[in-house]
Amino acid sequence: MSRVVRRLLAMLATVAALAAAPALAHELQPGFLELKETSPGRYDVLWKLPSLGEASDVRMPIAPVFPETCRQLTEPRTERAGTAWIFTANVECKGGLAGRTLAIEGLEAFSTDVLVRVQHADGTVETHVLKPVQPSVALRAADDTRRGAWAYLYLGVEHILLGVDHLLFVLGLLLIVRDRWMLVKTVTAFTVAHSITLAVATFGIAQVPAAPLNAAIALSILFLGPEIVRRWRGETSFTIRHPWVVAFAFGLLHGFGFASGLAQLGLPRDEIPLALLLFNVGVEIGQLAFVLLVLLLERSFRLLQIHWPVLVQRLPGYLVGTLGAFWTIQRVAVLLRGVA
Repeated sequence: MSRVVRRLLAMLATVAALAAAPALAHELQPGFLELKETSPGRYDVLWKLPSLGEASDVRMPIAPVFPETCRQLTEPRTERAGTAWIFTANVECKGGLAGRTLAIEGLEAFSTDVLVRVQHADGTVETHVLKPVQPSVALRAADDTRRGAWAYLYLGVEHILLGVDHLLFVLGLLLIVRDRWMLVKTVTAFTVAHSITLAVATFGIAQVPAAPLNAAIALSILFLGPEIVRRWRGETSFTIRHPWVVAFAFGLLHGFGFASGLAQLGLPRDEIPLALLLFNVGVEIGQLAFVLLVLLLERSFRLLQIHWPVLVQRLPGYLVGTLGAFWTIQRVAVLLRGVA
């Protein structure tokens, strides 16, 4: 890869390091609120509440807020499911929820989202994503037939752009790739691989526990560090000659990581195919946007003829290896603590 690209990637990797340093920098763990209207004005409520961390037993202090016209009919029933808690209850809302406002109290204090799915008595479904900057939503009126399935596309884009470790792995591949054709093959292999395991995990065919999965993803980033150094020295290896093979192999792991943002929502089975398609498309949009940004800025730096010191040029490779090592140690510690 050209010297100009390495200069550009130095900037991108620095930003990635700053964003990733405070935390594990991996999973988007959204909350999930589902309301099914079983009879006029009566709803079965499912509230999936994430924990404050993948190894934490502390519940995230957020809660749904219903309109004043709603009253609770039963006491909530609680159960633990992986890293989340599931609450189920029944509510009655005079006049129904169409046109009413739902909110998530306390969401402003956390960098997570909540997917809201409302199934009305006539079978229509609407889906919304509530964010810290917008923790409430006005549901559609009864005569509005639009759907909210595009929320899954948004979740996919956000999942890849907030998954700093996924982007850092792509960054490491970009530092190794020799030419544009090999770049196309490598990105395509990564896409195909994580699409396979994303589908496998979402349909419940196979699952990988979060702790070993996170450790393996961190190890995939660490693996690229020495390969980048070999590339600098003009040496060769299987990874340098065939980066698309490595991208495919590790892409299978990253696909299970992507699936955590969708599979844990517990979607109705008949809605999974559309949600999976849109979520995966969103992931690809975010990934391609990252790669295209690198390529466009590469051309800009080439035209500007900017010359950076060697240390700056090599900073991205050092950051890939250093952060990969840090995350590996951190996540293996979490894994061993869970085993103990």
